[in-house]
Amino acid sequence: MPTGILHLFCGKIAAGKSTRAARLAEAPGTVLLSEDHFLSTLFPSEIVEIEDYRERSARLERALGPHIASVLAAGVNVVLDFQANTRRRRQWMKDILGRSNADHVLHLLDVPDEVCKARLRERNAAGSHAYRTSDEQYDRMMSHFEAPREDEGFRIVVER
Repeated sequence: MPTGILHLFCGKIAAGKSTRAARLAEAPGTVLLSEDHFLSTLFPSEIVEIEDYRERSARLERALGPHIASVLAAGVNVVLDFQANTRRRRQWMKDILGRSNADHVLHLLDVPDEVCKARLRERNAAGSHAYRTSDEQYDRMMSHFEAPREDEGFRIVVER
């Protein structure tokens, strides 16, 4: 039985990762898993600082990793709308691929900071996202951003 394909996303805040993920998830035989949905539902009002995010996100990884691998092994495509913005996070994703033997695509959304910040301000004003992020928070979060490197072994598709 063929395995599913795991779609991963790397890009700055408001680069369009969730929008791209939603479009890919429209394909038959595909499920969407959204980190923002899980975190905002399971931990409402608990994520204030970066460390709050890291701790709760790590709990999600431990809970979902084996499940995602089994879904892929069953032949279902998974659109994983979890940021792949650090080497550590991408290693978690690599571990899922190793357990499932699934194929993958890492979508790298290459969008300038100015565009992301403008989108972020619009999103904040519209109240259309689970989290409001200031320019200062954006800068702090993006100081941890690590673009994927070829030696990590991902099949990367750059999207602008």
